[in-house]
Amino acid sequence: MGIIPDKYISDLVKGFRRDGRKQRSGWVALSPLAVFLVVYLVSSLLEMDFYKIPITAAFLVASVYALLISRGTTEEKIATFSSGAGDRNVLLMIWIFVLAGAFASSAQAIGAVDATVDLTLKILPDKLLYAGIFLASCFISMAIGTSVGTIVALVPVAAGIAAQTGTETAFMTAIVAGGAFFGDNLSFISDTTIAATRTQECAMKDKFKVNVAIAAPAALAVTALYVFLGSGTEIPGQTEPVGWLKLIPYIMVIWLALAGMNVVSVLALGITVNAILGFSCGDFGWTGWLVSLGKGIGGMGELIIVTMLAGGMLEMIRVNGGIDFIVSGLTRKVSGKRGAELCIAAIVSLANICTANNTIAIITTGRIARDISRKYGVDNRKSASILDTFSCMVQGIIPYGAQMLMAAGLAGVSALSIIKYLYYPYALGLVALLAIVFRFPRKYS
Repeated sequence: MGIIPDKYISDLVKGFRRDGRKQRSGWVALSPLAVFLVVYLVSSLLEMDFYKIPITAAFLVASVYALLISRGTTEEKIATFSSGAGDRNVLLMIWIFVLAGAFASSAQAIGAVDATVDLTLKILPDKLLYAGIFLASCFISMAIGTSVGTIVALVPVAAGIAAQTGTETAFMTAIVAGGAFFGDNLSFISDTTIAATRTQECAMKDKFKVNVAIAAPAALAVTALYVFLGSGTEIPGQTEPVGWLKLIPYIMVIWLALAGMNVVSVLALGITVNAILGFSCGDFGWTGWLVSLGKGIGGMGELIIVTMLAGGMLEMIRVNGGIDFIVSGLTRKVSGKRGAELCIAAIVSLANICTANNTIAIITTGRIARDISRKYGVDNRKSASILDTFSCMVQGIIPYGAQMLMAAGLAGVSALSIIKYLYYPYALGLVALLAIVFRFPRKYS
């Protein structure tokens, strides 16, 4: 996921060993997630409009249901829900959402987005526009190790390019989001890489060798697809000069992220630079700057509420034994290396669906995956790659994941409208599944 500092990993591991008393068994524990999906998807299908049904309302219904089916007093259940909603990793995401909204809005107010769009349209050939944006997203996410940071930096630009070229905003946003997961999966400084290699007891470089053999073919195939899809793209001629000074905020954000600075600090500095440029260039005064910050933060309101409701609901699922039920069910009939690898992939994927956080999903299932690997002779480098790859793939396509919510909020579109264009996560999942079935890469299988 790329937003949880390394020092929190050990604390997260401890957090998932908390007391699991008063558990509900089986499908009942998982039913709040089903309620959410049914309420949201069925209601949207009945209305034939995925924009009309607020995702916050669907999460509220599912959260109330999760409280009703849980055992314990009302105070105990609310305390459990609140501990999930107020988990420090949830709060860290909320801080990032707030700062990202303020940065994006103030950058737009000074003309930074327009300047970046103008430059992009000038330097990229028409037919390579889509592929160029995808490769830029892959490179940046690989370098900074965070999909969230990449989305914050590039989605506003992608949305601006979509407006200039007449391309669907959701499609352009999906290009960035897909590339962001390339680096989240492969980067040496990504917390998913740290979690996967630690739990499987292998070196990062060895896990990378396995991972790149799976991710690279998927990325190349998607790049070729974007070249094909962009063959008929026509970029309108840019007659306005590029506002080079206004490029500073985005260049600085990318440079500081590449240097390894925490994303919260990067965004705070970005907001400060936006203010300095806005004041000095006369784009806004003190009041105008505050208005732009408030507008950006307000635009993240629904995202913040969804994050807290999802955190509380998913904590109820965990405490009620939902994840334990998934794990025990999938490991019951494992036989052979291929079955063991498929089991690891299924466990981490389902855990990710239930936690909406790929790093936490890896930590939750890592020890189980290691035990399965030892029992059936699976190479620990391959099991680490499977954990990271499938968790990133699932995180990239669930509409309530932090990345999709962030991308949707910055682009002003529905998360579901983005998901259908996420070619890279789908390609990554397909190649990873084929790698298990056909025992590839052979050296580690």
